[in-house]
Amino acid sequence: MSQESALILFEFAALIFAFTFHEFAHAWTASYFGDQTARLMGRVTLNPIKHLDPLGSVILPLLSAFSHFPLIGWAKPTPVTTRNLRNVKRDDLLVTLAGPASNILLAVISLLLLLLIKFVFPGGRLAVLNAAMLSMRIEGATLQGVSVMYPLAMLLYCSVVINLLLAIFNMLPVPPLDGSRLLRHYLPYNALKMYDSIGGFTNLIILYLLMRSGILTMLYAPAFSLFNHMLLPEYLR
Repeated sequence: MSQESALILFEFAALIFAFTFHEFAHAWTASYFGDQTARLMGRVTLNPIKHLDPLGSVILPLLSAFSHFPLIGWAKPTPVTTRNLRNVKRDDLLVTLAGPASNILLAVISLLLLLLIKFVFPGGRLAVLNAAMLSMRIEGATLQGVSVMYPLAMLLYCSVVINLLLAIFNMLPVPPLDGSRLLRHYLPYNALKMYDSIGGFTNLIILYLLMRSGILTMLYAPAFSLFNHMLLPEYLR
């Protein structure tokens, strides 16, 4: 198996769990605040089958990966019946924020585990460095002879990359992303009607243009750089 193929498999595994945990967080938070819609549909679970969308969670990410685009896609939206929430505006905001917050949590946990590998396990420092190099497609990374911890380091580093990207991507104020649900609470009535009238195909074009424009990269780069400096400060001075 080539290094590129191995990297895509690690990224895809991290993406599937990121999607699953993101939607689980929405469902659990909605249930906590009084709306049992998602729970009754079996969505308060870490079983990926309950959350994944064949096109958005599997086909599109794989096509993106082999086309050298960022691994972006979507899972099945978690159903929320806002009238069941105890405090409609506050609770809906918290349910919405739970998704991106869950991805940030996964990125932080992955970083802490990478630091544990780096400082505790024999060969851990080299395993983490090579995982970072391969993920960033820097020449010199290798899958051979580094450490038995290398596959785990690779998976965890991909988890940092994917979860940071998903958290920031989902905060873009474009339907159906979480950022658009947040924005709806603050728009005046006429603007809200116009905002809701934007069609799905138009939203896809807007998202594509945002990604091609470099805006997503500009938002993502500072967070990614911060995580890298915490993990590998000796190589990034």
